Amino acid sequence: MQEKRTLNDKIEEFNKYMDWFYSDEFNLDEVESRYEKSIGLAKEIRQDLDKLSNKIEVLKEDFTK
Repeated sequence: MQEKRTLNDKIEEFNKYMDWFYSDEFNLDEVESRYEKSIGLAKEIRQDLDKLSNKIEVLKEDFTK
């Protein structure tokens, strides 16, 4: 069973992928795979941020009543 990653974990992992693209370890043979993984992570991060934003809006409404 895979452990649930937090938003921070996902952002850290995404940043590692981005760092790799600008590093000396960059390798054309790995570009497609790493790009696809980074895009998948970006989508997950976006979904998590949207959920968080919705929760904040609900809390904001509760406090303004």
